[in-house]
Amino acid sequence: MTRRILWVAWPSFLMAGVLEMLVFSVADPAELHGFGESLASMPAAGVYTLAFFCFWLVVALAASMTLLLAVPEVERRDGGQDWP
Repeated sequence: MTRRILWVAWPSFLMAGVLEMLVFSVADPAELHGFGESLASMPAAGVYTLAFFCFWLVVALAASMTLLLAVPEVERRDGGQDWP
């Protein structure tokens, strides 16, 4: 179980860092007015931190879904043959 958590957490952490660099190389946190006054009044470091954890969560969910779908089915007792 620990290995599967690390399979999801570590790559999603790295990709959250990449997304952070890509998004904030284009957007300035002081110019984010469409998300309410509370976000505009936050310091830049707070916006960076909040965005990083949001990116990490989204990428971790995507990686978890991939891992869930990639797990092979339990082998059947009949050898996996569908036809007699």
